[in-house]
Amino acid sequence: MAASEQTEVVIVSIFVNPAQFAPHEDYNRYPRNIGQDVAALKALPPRDDGRPRVNAVFAPESVGEMYPRGISLHVPEQVGTFVEVLGLSSQLEGIARPHFFRGVATVVTKLFSAIQPEMAFFGQKDIQQCCIIRALVEDLLMPIKVVIVPTQRDSRTGLALSSRNAYLSEDERAKWAPIFYQGLSGAVQAYESEGERRAAVLLALVRDTIKNTEGSERLDIEYISLVDPATLKEITDSIEDATGAVLCGAWKMGSTRLIDNVLLGVPFVPEDK
Repeated sequence: MAASEQTEVVIVSIFVNPAQFAPHEDYNRYPRNIGQDVAALKALPPRDDGRPRVNAVFAPESVGEMYPRGISLHVPEQVGTFVEVLGLSSQLEGIARPHFFRGVATVVTKLFSAIQPEMAFFGQKDIQQCCIIRALVEDLLMPIKVVIVPTQRDSRTGLALSSRNAYLSEDERAKWAPIFYQGLSGAVQAYESEGERRAAVLLALVRDTIKNTEGSERLDIEYISLVDPATLKEITDSIEDATGAVLCGAWKMGSTRLIDNVLLGVPFVPEDK
Protein backbone atom coordinates (compact mmCIF):
# COMPACT_ATOMS: atom_id res chain seq x y z
CA MET A 1 0.00 0.00 0.00
CA ALA A 2 2.80 2.41 0.87
CA ALA A 3 4.39 1.97 -2.56
CA SER A 4 1.13 2.73 -4.39
CA GLU A 5 0.66 5.88 -2.32
CA GLN A 6 4.10 7.24 -3.21
CA THR A 7 4.69 6.03 -6.76
CA GLU A 8 2.89 5.83 -10.10
CA VAL A 9 3.94 2.28 -11.01
CA VAL A 10 4.38 -0.57 -8.53
CA ILE A 11 6.19 -3.82 -9.25
CA VAL A 12 6.13 -6.54 -6.57
CA SER A 13 8.93 -9.11 -6.55
CA ILE A 14 8.25 -12.66 -5.32
CA PHE A 15 11.20 -15.03 -5.09
CA VAL A 16 12.41 -17.47 -2.46
CA ASN A 17 16.15 -16.87 -2.62
CA PRO A 18 18.29 -19.98 -2.03
CA ALA A 19 21.42 -17.90 -1.34
CA GLN A 20 19.83 -16.76 1.94
CA PHE A 21 19.53 -20.30 3.32
CA ALA A 22 22.09 -22.57 4.93
CA PRO A 23 21.95 -26.32 4.16
CA HIS A 24 20.30 -27.08 7.53
CA GLU A 25 17.60 -24.41 7.17
CA ASP A 26 14.09 -24.56 5.72
CA TYR A 27 14.60 -23.63 2.05
CA ASN A 28 12.76 -26.66 0.68
CA ARG A 29 9.73 -26.24 2.94
CA TYR A 30 9.63 -22.44 3.08
CA PRO A 31 6.05 -21.28 2.34
CA ARG A 32 5.46 -20.80 -1.38
CA ASN A 33 2.09 -20.04 -2.97
CA ILE A 34 2.48 -17.75 -5.96
CA GLY A 35 -1.20 -18.10 -6.89
CA GLN A 36 -2.34 -17.01 -3.45
CA ASP A 37 0.15 -14.14 -3.42
CA VAL A 38 -1.00 -12.82 -6.78
CA ALA A 39 -4.65 -13.18 -5.79
CA ALA A 40 -4.01 -11.16 -2.64
CA LEU A 41 -2.35 -8.42 -4.69
CA LYS A 42 -5.28 -8.33 -7.13
CA ALA A 43 -7.70 -8.09 -4.20
CA LEU A 44 -6.15 -4.88 -2.87
CA PRO A 45 -8.55 -1.94 -3.07
CA PRO A 46 -7.85 0.29 -6.08
CA ARG A 47 -6.22 3.69 -5.85
CA ASP A 48 -8.41 6.74 -5.53
CA ASP A 49 -8.38 7.19 -9.31
CA GLY A 50 -9.42 3.58 -9.91
CA ARG A 51 -6.03 2.24 -11.00
CA PRO A 52 -4.77 -1.00 -9.45
CA ARG A 53 -2.38 -0.83 -6.49
CA VAL A 54 0.08 -3.21 -8.20
CA ASN A 55 0.95 -2.93 -11.88
CA ALA A 56 3.14 -6.00 -12.30
CA VAL A 57 4.64 -8.95 -10.46
CA PHE A 58 8.28 -9.96 -10.99
CA ALA A 59 8.35 -13.67 -10.15
CA PRO A 60 11.16 -15.69 -11.76
CA GLU A 61 9.89 -19.12 -12.73
CA SER A 62 13.16 -20.83 -11.92
CA VAL A 63 16.21 -20.33 -9.73
CA GLY A 64 18.32 -20.44 -12.89
CA GLU A 65 16.86 -17.13 -14.05
CA MET A 66 18.39 -15.40 -11.03
CA TYR A 67 21.49 -17.61 -10.73
CA PRO A 68 22.50 -18.57 -14.28
CA ARG A 69 25.62 -20.39 -13.00
CA GLY A 70 23.52 -22.39 -10.57
CA ILE A 71 23.45 -22.07 -6.79
CA SER A 72 24.40 -24.40 -3.97
CA LEU A 73 23.31 -23.89 -0.37
CA HIS A 74 26.91 -24.69 0.59
CA VAL A 75 28.81 -21.41 0.28
CA PRO A 76 32.21 -23.03 -0.49
CA GLU A 77 30.60 -24.70 -3.52
CA GLN A 78 29.04 -21.53 -4.94
CA VAL A 79 30.29 -19.99 -8.17
CA GLY A 80 29.44 -16.68 -9.74
CA THR A 81 29.07 -13.13 -8.47
CA PHE A 82 28.01 -12.32 -4.92
CA VAL A 83 27.64 -9.08 -2.96
CA GLU A 84 28.56 -8.45 0.67
CA VAL A 85 27.99 -5.42 2.87
CA LEU A 86 30.75 -5.55 5.46
CA GLY A 87 30.31 -4.03 8.89
CA LEU A 88 26.54 -4.51 9.08
CA SER A 89 26.15 -8.20 8.30
CA SER A 90 28.04 -10.09 10.99
CA GLN A 91 26.15 -8.95 14.11
CA LEU A 92 22.63 -9.74 15.38
CA GLU A 93 21.05 -12.04 12.76
CA GLY A 94 24.45 -12.48 11.16
CA ILE A 95 25.65 -14.43 14.19
CA ALA A 96 23.03 -17.15 13.86
CA ARG A 97 22.95 -16.98 10.05
CA PRO A 98 26.48 -15.98 8.94
CA HIS A 99 25.82 -16.17 5.18
CA PHE A 100 22.26 -14.84 5.20
CA PHE A 101 22.98 -11.21 4.37
CA ARG A 102 25.42 -12.16 1.63
CA GLY A 103 22.45 -13.83 -0.03
CA VAL A 104 20.19 -10.85 0.67
CA ALA A 105 22.61 -8.29 -0.75
CA THR A 106 23.22 -10.45 -3.82
CA VAL A 107 19.59 -11.06 -4.74
CA VAL A 108 18.54 -7.47 -4.03
CA THR A 109 21.31 -6.23 -6.33
CA LYS A 110 20.01 -8.62 -9.01
CA LEU A 111 16.42 -7.44 -8.50
CA PHE A 112 17.46 -3.81 -8.72
CA SER A 113 19.42 -4.53 -11.89
CA ALA A 114 16.47 -6.35 -13.49
CA ILE A 115 13.72 -3.90 -12.50
CA GLN A 116 15.61 -0.58 -12.34
CA PRO A 117 13.34 0.98 -9.69
CA GLU A 118 13.42 4.59 -8.55
CA MET A 119 12.15 3.62 -5.10
CA ALA A 120 12.27 0.34 -3.17
CA PHE A 121 10.10 -0.54 -0.18
CA PHE A 122 11.15 -2.92 2.60
CA GLY A 123 9.48 -3.90 5.86
CA GLN A 124 10.79 -2.76 9.22
CA LYS A 125 10.42 -6.27 10.65
CA ASP A 126 13.67 -7.17 8.90
CA ILE A 127 15.38 -4.04 10.21
CA GLN A 128 18.96 -5.27 9.81
CA GLN A 129 18.19 -6.13 6.22
CA CYS A 130 16.83 -2.60 5.72
CA CYS A 131 20.04 -1.07 7.07
CA ILE A 132 22.14 -3.29 4.84
CA ILE A 133 20.15 -2.47 1.71
CA ARG A 134 20.39 1.25 2.42
CA ALA A 135 24.16 0.89 2.77
CA LEU A 136 24.34 -1.19 -0.41
CA VAL A 137 22.47 1.45 -2.41
CA GLU A 138 24.67 4.23 -1.04
CA ASP A 139 27.95 2.34 -1.50
CA LEU A 140 27.20 1.19 -5.07
CA LEU A 141 25.90 4.64 -6.11
CA MET A 142 22.48 3.29 -7.07
CA PRO A 143 19.92 6.04 -7.84
CA ILE A 144 17.28 4.37 -5.67
CA LYS A 145 15.41 5.70 -2.64
CA VAL A 146 14.95 2.98 -0.01
CA VAL A 147 11.77 3.38 2.06
CA ILE A 148 11.28 1.43 5.28
CA VAL A 149 7.64 0.57 5.88
CA PRO A 150 6.42 -0.01 9.46
CA THR A 151 5.96 -3.62 10.51
CA GLN A 152 2.56 -5.10 9.74
CA ARG A 153 1.08 -6.85 12.79
CA ASP A 154 -1.85 -9.06 13.67
CA SER A 155 -4.54 -6.62 14.80
CA ARG A 156 -5.53 -8.83 17.75
CA THR A 157 -2.18 -9.97 19.14
CA GLY A 158 0.48 -7.62 17.79
CA LEU A 159 2.48 -10.54 16.36
CA ALA A 160 4.57 -9.36 13.39
CA LEU A 161 3.33 -10.84 10.13
CA SER A 162 5.84 -13.28 8.67
CA SER A 163 5.86 -16.15 6.20
CA ARG A 164 7.20 -18.41 8.94
CA ASN A 165 4.11 -17.78 11.09
CA ALA A 166 2.56 -20.50 8.93
CA TYR A 167 4.65 -23.01 10.86
CA LEU A 168 2.94 -22.07 14.15
CA SER A 169 -0.19 -23.67 15.53
CA GLU A 170 -3.26 -21.51 16.09
CA ASP A 171 -2.57 -21.36 19.84
CA GLU A 172 1.07 -20.46 19.26
CA ARG A 173 0.13 -17.59 16.95
CA ALA A 174 -2.62 -16.29 19.21
CA LYS A 175 -1.21 -16.81 22.72
CA TRP A 176 2.50 -17.54 22.90
CA ALA A 177 4.45 -16.04 20.00
CA PRO A 178 3.13 -12.48 20.75
CA ILE A 179 4.73 -12.56 24.22
CA PHE A 180 8.02 -11.31 22.77
CA TYR A 181 6.34 -8.24 21.30
CA GLN A 182 4.69 -7.58 24.64
CA GLY A 183 8.18 -7.40 26.13
CA LEU A 184 9.35 -4.97 23.46
CA SER A 185 6.24 -2.85 23.98
CA GLY A 186 7.02 -2.47 27.68
CA ALA A 187 10.33 -0.86 26.78
CA VAL A 188 8.64 1.43 24.24
CA GLN A 189 6.28 2.68 26.94
CA ALA A 190 9.16 3.33 29.34
CA TYR A 191 11.08 5.19 26.63
CA GLU A 192 8.17 7.32 25.38
CA SER A 193 6.12 7.89 28.54
CA GLU A 194 8.70 7.76 31.30
CA GLY A 195 11.75 9.15 29.53
CA GLU A 196 13.86 6.05 30.19
CA ARG A 197 17.09 6.08 28.18
CA ARG A 198 19.36 3.65 30.06
CA ALA A 199 20.15 0.59 27.98
CA ALA A 200 20.40 -1.81 30.92
CA VAL A 201 17.02 -0.74 32.28
CA LEU A 202 15.26 -1.02 28.93
CA LEU A 203 16.73 -4.45 28.22
CA ALA A 204 15.77 -5.63 31.70
CA LEU A 205 12.23 -4.41 31.14
CA VAL A 206 11.93 -6.57 28.03
CA ARG A 207 13.28 -9.66 29.78
CA ASP A 208 11.18 -9.14 32.92
CA THR A 209 7.96 -8.52 30.98
CA ILE A 210 8.50 -11.72 29.01
CA LYS A 211 9.48 -13.71 32.11
CA ASN A 212 6.42 -12.55 34.05
CA THR A 213 3.94 -13.36 31.28
CA GLU A 214 2.14 -16.68 31.38
CA GLY A 215 3.52 -19.01 28.75
CA SER A 216 6.95 -17.41 28.55
CA GLU A 217 8.56 -20.81 29.08
CA ARG A 218 7.43 -21.68 25.56
CA LEU A 219 9.82 -19.09 24.12
CA ASP A 220 13.47 -19.95 23.64
CA ILE A 221 15.02 -16.46 23.54
CA GLU A 222 18.08 -16.29 21.28
CA TYR A 223 19.00 -12.65 21.84
CA ILE A 224 17.61 -9.26 22.84
CA SER A 225 19.72 -6.29 21.75
CA LEU A 226 19.62 -2.51 21.80
CA VAL A 227 21.62 -1.11 18.87
CA ASP A 228 22.47 2.09 17.05
CA PRO A 229 20.18 2.42 13.99
CA ALA A 230 23.01 3.44 11.66
CA THR A 231 25.88 1.16 12.72
CA LEU A 232 23.95 -1.65 14.47
CA LYS A 233 26.53 -1.50 17.25
CA GLU A 234 25.35 -2.42 20.74
CA ILE A 235 24.32 0.49 22.96
CA THR A 236 25.70 -0.24 26.41
CA ASP A 237 25.18 3.09 28.16
CA SER A 238 22.25 5.35 27.24
CA ILE A 239 20.30 6.12 24.09
CA GLU A 240 21.20 9.41 22.45
CA ASP A 241 18.02 11.30 21.58
CA ALA A 242 19.56 12.59 18.37
CA THR A 243 19.92 9.10 16.92
CA GLY A 244 17.52 6.86 18.83
CA ALA A 245 17.89 3.10 18.90
CA VAL A 246 16.58 -0.20 17.58
CA LEU A 247 15.42 -2.75 20.15
CA CYS A 248 15.40 -6.15 18.50
CA GLY A 249 15.56 -9.85 19.15
CA ALA A 250 15.00 -13.41 18.00
CA TRP A 251 13.35 -16.41 19.61
CA LYS A 252 12.13 -19.88 18.81
CA MET A 253 8.86 -21.63 19.37
CA GLY A 254 9.64 -25.28 18.87
CA SER A 255 11.63 -25.37 15.64
CA THR A 256 10.23 -22.08 14.30
CA ARG A 257 12.59 -19.12 14.55
CA LEU A 258 11.06 -15.62 14.57
CA ILE A 259 12.40 -12.07 14.82
CA ASP A 260 10.93 -8.70 15.77
CA ASN A 261 11.97 -5.16 16.66
CA VAL A 262 10.71 -1.77 17.76
CA LEU A 263 12.15 1.68 17.16
CA LEU A 264 12.98 4.08 19.98
CA GLY A 265 13.21 7.65 18.72
CA VAL A 266 14.41 6.61 15.27
CA PRO A 267 13.36 9.20 12.67
CA PHE A 268 13.80 7.28 9.42
CA VAL A 269 10.61 5.22 9.36
CA PRO A 270 7.70 7.16 7.83
CA GLU A 271 5.06 6.16 10.39
CA ASP A 272 2.33 8.34 8.84
CA LYS A 273 2.81 7.39 5.20
